[in-house]
Amino acid sequence: MNCPKCSGEMELVSYDGIKVDRCTSCGGLWFQPEELRALRDDIWMADYIIDSGDKNAGRKANANKEIDCPQCGKLMQHEADAEQKHITYESCPDGHGTFLDAGEFTDLVRKTFWDRFKRAR
Repeated sequence: MNCPKCSGEMELVSYDGIKVDRCTSCGGLWFQPEELRALRDDIWMADYIIDSGDKNAGRKANANKEIDCPQCGKLMQHEADAEQKHITYESCPDGHGTFLDAGEFTDLVRKTFWDRFKRAR
């Protein structure tokens, strides 16, 4: 599979038995639905092992919003995380997976004091 953002080659990285596709060029991550659900609440080292790409490169790549699902080829939808609205990513409209730019997974799993405060209100 090639990266939907930069067409780079994807490699499999593993954390706690869960395998995720990571772009060898831009560092973006392709998650199958069950992979993202399983890893998003596990902040113990998952972000360091899986999301090793350059955050600045990820911010630049985030500007590219017109990407196709690497599995079905459909234009992916833009979504914001329900708990942290500043985190945006792309998801397949048919549910094949979600693409996060380098640094976004780390931001997603590391909830700040303010993120927790907003959730409690």
